[in-house]
Order: sequence, then structure tokens, then C-alpha cells
Amino acid sequence: MADRKPDAPRNPAPGPRSDSATGSRAGPGAGTDGAARPGPDPLTVPSMSAGPDFVLRPWEMSDLSLVREAAQDRYIPLITTIPPRYSEEAAEAFVRRQWDRAATGAGYPFAIVRSRDRRPVGSIGLWLRDLPEGRASIGYWMVASGRGQGVTRAALRTVTGWALRDLGVPRLQLFIEPWNTASARIAEDVGYRHEGVLRGWQQVGDERRDMAVYGLLNSDGPVDGRAATAD
Repeated sequence: MADRKPDAPRNPAPGPRSDSATGSRAGPGAGTDGAARPGPDPLTVPSMSAGPDFVLRPWEMSDLSLVREAAQDRYIPLITTIPPRYSEEAAEAFVRRQWDRAATGAGYPFAIVRSRDRRPVGSIGLWLRDLPEGRASIGYWMVASGRGQGVTRAALRTVTGWALRDLGVPRLQLFIEPWNTASARIAEDVGYRHEGVLRGWQQVGDERRDMAVYGLLNSDGPVDGRAATAD
């Protein structure tokens, strides 16, 4: 669904995964001539409305309750960097990793928060590792208390439209386990197309599993009734 172990995209039963951020820049690397080469610029994670009932915002230390609930889920810790055993120290480290992802230019991690009581219920991230090749991935996950309310669909639609229109990403992709028909339906509702199955694509727990890939191009047309590319 949305936040994967090594870095980025995917979609679990609870929903795709994600991680979030703010912080310092990546350190410089050495160029072929030995000169210092700057790393990616740090990213600023914005706050965005995801329909009338939910908002997407940067992760905060106040979100430890969300990490606790996610750690108790049978599936989320297998496919994300959520700690499999909750502790305050591990949860704080998780939040800091989200900040680091933005700080190093790896992507935009968002917490999904219910507007009426400000309760965080999930995570979604836009991951830019492959942006030099013209593509980015989205991952997300949703805890049990946030499921069945249309939150995942609203969050995916919001991040998808923002990435295509405002950031001009040429291609977005999701990786979903073939059994996860709920996430597949959400992806297709938002406009993603099923493009095939990648065998043994990702390590999940103690086994490698197949992933169905879903793609959406900036040129594919409207997302939620709006043009993908801004005028």
C-alpha cells in the first residue's frame, strides 16, 4: 500500500504505505573529477486537504499513537519500517526517518489525519528515487480505525493529482500484492491501470512475493475530473 521496508512504494491490505519528513540535506558526493557534488535538495512536505474529512500533513512526534496502532497490525510491520514491537524509542526513530526522507530528497511522507478530532489514521508517501528516469511511486497504509471510511481513496487521489499537476511527474506507479483486491479497486478508481505482475518483486516477512504493478501517466487524462497537467 504505501510505505515499504527499504524505501518506498506499495499497497498492503490496510492500504498502501508511506513515511514522512523535514530536516537536513543529503551530504555531498564526489564527482568523476574529484570535485564535490551537492546531494538532492531537502523537500518541504506541504499540508493538503483530502476531501472534507481528512488532511495530509508532515509527520509529528504527536503521531506516536498511530505508530503504536500500526505496530499491532499483523501486516503493516511486514511491509513498512513500522517497528514490529512498539516502544516509544522505536516510534520516535520511525518519525525521525520520515523527516529524514524529506530532508534527503527521497520523497514526501504524509500522515493522514481525521479533521474532526485530529486523529492520525494512516500514512501515504510520494517516493522520488526513480524521478531521474521520469517516474515516482506512491505507497500507503491505513490502521484498522481508519479503514472503511474512504480515506485511502481520498488520500491517493489527492497525492496523485498533486504529483501529476503541480510537480509534473511523468509517471506514477503503485505495487500491490495480487491478493489485495481492495487496494487494486482503489487504484483503478483513481485512474491507475493494471500493467502486469512482477514475480518475486519484494521481500515480505520471510518470503519473496509477487507484486502487481499499476501505472498512471501524466498524459492519461483527468484525475477525479481534473486535468492531470496544469495549464
